Amino acid sequence: MLFEHIDRKQCKWEAAELLREAQVSPKAMTALYMALLILLNLFSSLVDTGFFSVFLSILVSLMSTVLAAGFALYCMAVRRGERAEFLTLFDGFSFVGKLILLSIVVDLFVFLWSLLFIVPGIIAAYRYSFAFYNLYEDPGIGVMEALEMSKRQTLGYKAQLFTLDLSYIGWNLLATLPSILLIFQLNRDLTMLVLYGISTPETYFGLPIFALNAIAGLWQLLVALFYFPNYICVQLNYFDIAKRTSGVGKDAAPAQSNSWDGWNAPDGLN
Repeated sequence: MLFEHIDRKQCKWEAAELLREAQVSPKAMTALYMALLILLNLFSSLVDTGFFSVFLSILVSLMSTVLAAGFALYCMAVRRGERAEFLTLFDGFSFVGKLILLSIVVDLFVFLWSLLFIVPGIIAAYRYSFAFYNLYEDPGIGVMEALEMSKRQTLGYKAQLFTLDLSYIGWNLLATLPSILLIFQLNRDLTMLVLYGISTPETYFGLPIFALNAIAGLWQLLVALFYFPNYICVQLNYFDIAKRTSGVGKDAAPAQSNSWDGWNAPDGLN
């Protein structure tokens, strides 16, 4: 298995240059994508009536999966120097059945590996991290084929993908900080209710929970404008390199030699 060390800083710089030249503004596309996610989640949080609430949560999750596919397709077009309109966000509906099935299978596999311990679960998550990109690129392939391709493509790259995610952890923490603080406060008040019978307040800082969720979502949107398109484009760069070196994937050249790294030892986890 041939693989190479990827220059992460160079990939980020190249992604920034591509996004700067994009024919449709990446900030506008990110704002639309995040705004739709926020609206879906806010709408779901307004409903708390048993079965319908569960149904709505599942529907929101499926819509989020479709929108994520559309945003990735936009980034793929940017990397090819092509124009992708705002309606690209909804292109995932053309293969929504496979998207849903792939999401279920990936979540199931990662969960099963996580039962062994947290580390196998993390490794499994990175093993299947390119499965969605394979499906986005070629919706004609099967779900299991996309997973198998990802397993072969990520050989030698799991640690580098993990390091890539770590390099964006500051942005992720900044984006989710208001949500984390709100969840912490809600859990604290719930604990006080259960242990001491102290009723939970209806508002915080004079605002209802719905409004605070909206503010947290808007903050996440604003932060995402500065890093999220770059992150997806860099991931796609890693994906293209993995396709080239593994010889697996759409338009990939045949691999030429074999190698492995510490994350890909023959321990049955690959």
